[in-house]
Amino acid sequence: MQVQPDDFNALALDVFRFQAEHNSLYNRYLELIGKKIQAVETVQEIPFLPIELFKTYDIQTGNWTPERIFSSSGTTGQATSGHLLHDPDWYRMGARRAFARQYGPVENFCFLALLPSYLERNNSSLVFMAEDFISLSRYAQSGFYLYNMADLVKVLSDCVQNKIPTVLLGVSFALLDLAEAFPMPLEQVIVMETGGMKGRRAELTREQLHQVLQAAFQVQHIHSEYGMTELLSQAYAPGNGRFYPAPTMRVLAREAADPFAIRTWGQNGALNIIDLANVDTLSFIATDDLGKVAEDHSFEVTGRLDSSEIRGCNLMVE
Repeated sequence: MQVQPDDFNALALDVFRFQAEHNSLYNRYLELIGKKIQAVETVQEIPFLPIELFKTYDIQTGNWTPERIFSSSGTTGQATSGHLLHDPDWYRMGARRAFARQYGPVENFCFLALLPSYLERNNSSLVFMAEDFISLSRYAQSGFYLYNMADLVKVLSDCVQNKIPTVLLGVSFALLDLAEAFPMPLEQVIVMETGGMKGRRAELTREQLHQVLQAAFQVQHIHSEYGMTELLSQAYAPGNGRFYPAPTMRVLAREAADPFAIRTWGQNGALNIIDLANVDTLSFIATDDLGKVAEDHSFEVTGRLDSSEIRGCNLMVE
């Protein structure tokens, strides 16, 4: 889906009307909160579906057969979210565009994926994206690493020595393990964390995490990726603490105590996400993340709602 910034709001309203009519769960939700479809005239008036419902319902707009189901991670006893995927190529193309918008064409980078917890289970959207990026890379060194960190260090050294543009994409606890066991200069490498301690280590704020990684890898910035099972779009923070979303994605902040009250630019609130790539499922999601949104549509993630469960891909509470 190619979305121009000036067209986003009009397209979002079109998608809202389509999903309100053809998504039975969303239609029922609108009825329960007393919202008439025809009464919604601006993006700010669109009701956002609580993200928790992805744990208990198959959310689908229209009638089609899923090609696969993305599922979230969770600790023992937690319910996990599922996201039906109509067309894998739709997801691949959107993920490629989102990365390229921030960094350049995917094929120009060597991708080293340190995602042990995600590789140990099926149907992770993050692994699916990384697998696609690795397959597109022009560099034979690209690949996944489970716990074989010594091999990863050899490849990283080779990439640095040969000045290969490299992305080290890792879940936070694994990057910390690497930093402690094998500190090394990676000034030419994009070190990118995806969040998530998953109970493996003590929770750190993002600032604390980045400070440890910066010192161990001798880099000025640590990059971040923001994505989740319930979204088909991603946002990236290139080391400045602000996430820049894909063209198909916009973020709004709402009052934590009033899910229907949208906050103004720069005010802290719970994050609502519009993901137009979710056209076949549901594009309007009220997340449990807290943050601030700037007028240029970049955003910060500052924590999570107190009542939220700890999720596998969540960013650390600030």
